[in-house]
Amino acid sequence: MTRSDDTAVPDYPGMLRMDGRGVVVIGAGQGIGRQTSHALAQAGAKVLCVDLDPDLANDTAAEVAGVAWVGNATVRADVERLFAEAPGLLAGIGATGLGGIVDIVGMAQYRGLLELDDELWDWHHDIVLRHAYLAVSVGGRALRDAGGGVMVFVASASGLTAAPRHAAYGAAKAGLIGLVRSAAVELGPIGIRVNAVAPGIVWTPRVSGYLGDKGKAVNAMNSPLDRVALPQDIAAAIVFLASDLSAYVNGQVLSVDGGVGVKFPYPVPDHL
Repeated sequence: MTRSDDTAVPDYPGMLRMDGRGVVVIGAGQGIGRQTSHALAQAGAKVLCVDLDPDLANDTAAEVAGVAWVGNATVRADVERLFAEAPGLLAGIGATGLGGIVDIVGMAQYRGLLELDDELWDWHHDIVLRHAYLAVSVGGRALRDAGGGVMVFVASASGLTAAPRHAAYGAAKAGLIGLVRSAAVELGPIGIRVNAVAPGIVWTPRVSGYLGDKGKAVNAMNSPLDRVALPQDIAAAIVFLASDLSAYVNGQVLSVDGGVGVKFPYPVPDHL
C-alpha cells in the first residue's frame, strides 16, 4: 500500500473546535456546569447558560460571553419554553444554530435503603432523571429540527456500580444511563449522538460543603490518582464528547473517576 491509498489525515485539533455552534448547558451556574460552559466557550461554542438560580445563570453567562436563561429543568412547560427560545437567543450571540445540549443537573441525599421514604425516592428521580427525559424528548426535537447535533449527560459511578446510602440516587442514575443508550439508538439515525460521562466524587461547591476536608482526604486515598476529581476534569471529558473528535462515539458512558471503579479494595496488611 502506498501513502496515497491510505485515508486522509484530518486536522485533529480542528475537530475539537466548535466555532459558532450553539450549545445549551442545563445546570450551568456552578461546579461542573460552570466549568463546562467555560470549556465549550474556549472551544468556540456559543453557550446558553441555564440555571434555576438567576444570579448563577447570569454570572456564568457573563464569564463566557454567553446568554443566561432561568427556569426549572424538571418542569415540562419550562423546558418547552427553553427550546422554543433557544434558537433566537443563541442567534443573538452569534451562533450559527443549535448544535448541542449538555445536561448537568443532579443532586444526591445520603439515606440508607431501609430508611428511604417515597418522598425522597421521588425527589431523586425528579432531580436526577426527569429533566434528562425532558431534555431528550423536547430538546431532541429541537436538535432534529436544527439538522442534528449532540447530547451529553452527566451520569454517575453510582449508576454503574453501587455506593452506600445511594440507593435512590444510584437507581435514578442507572435509569439515566439506560435513557442515554436508548436515545443513542433512536436518535442516531437522524444525526443526533447521545453520550454521558460518569464521575465519582467531584469537588464541587456542594460536595465540599458536606464532605469537608476529612471526606476529601478519605476519597483521595481511595483513588489510584491520589486525589478527588475537580469540575474541570469532568468538563474536559464533556467537551470531547460534544466535539467532532468523538464523531463515532454514540450511546457510551465514559467513566471519569480516576480509576476508582476498576480498583478492588483489597485489604493490605500493615506489615506489607
